[in-house]
Amino acid sequence: MAYELYYWDGIQGRGEFVRLALEEAGAEYIDVARQSGHAMGTGAMLELMKSKHEPHIPFAPPFLKDGDLIVSHVANILFYLGPKLGLAPPDEKLRYVANGLQLTITDLVAEVHDTHHPIATSLYYADQKDEAKARSAAFIKERIPKFLGYFEQVLQQNPGGPTHIVGDKLSHVDLSLFQVIEGLRYAFPKAMKTYMSNYPGLTALRDTVGKRPNIAAYLRSDRRLAFNEDGIFRHYPELDLAP
Repeated sequence: MAYELYYWDGIQGRGEFVRLALEEAGAEYIDVARQSGHAMGTGAMLELMKSKHEPHIPFAPPFLKDGDLIVSHVANILFYLGPKLGLAPPDEKLRYVANGLQLTITDLVAEVHDTHHPIATSLYYADQKDEAKARSAAFIKERIPKFLGYFEQVLQQNPGGPTHIVGDKLSHVDLSLFQVIEGLRYAFPKAMKTYMSNYPGLTALRDTVGKRPNIAAYLRSDRRLAFNEDGIFRHYPELDLAP
């Protein structure tokens, strides 16, 4: 039975972290909201979230349906999928380490979102541009090097490296770091051009993941949506400040 991935159509967003794992593993899955004419779709996603009959409804997408089981939140989904897809360390203790790293990526992604929506998600970007510029300046100067410096250190100190951040084989964390680097390069190209020379390990990881056959094929396909200004990683030139 195919996995069912529920996420908004038209954007990569948080759902992309799950897609990369499914694509790398060659898993059969249905990207529900993108299925034109499908019996499901965005309406079915919203209906499931408001269901009066489902005992464990998700708060927000992305969430994954595997049979009768619904798993929500990116890190939780990947913690569930990792062992099934061969994208988690076989050692149980290392799986918790991987989950901790994935949760840190979740923190980073939330801060990326707040660079363009620092006040409220209910407001348009145009309604909070001044605040977004101040938030982005702080994010670029302080938070990008804080997060990337941490991941670089963990990567360099991993005995199974140098292009795997946990264990000695590809994991969902490596795939998610690839997406983070790609997203930051799209959103803040000036800053990332300056910063990436400081993180040779992350640069090598990004290049290695991007060349993996299944990932490379996915990136060339129409299943991989382009970054855009409706997603989490957005490029507004006025926010792309020099570090």
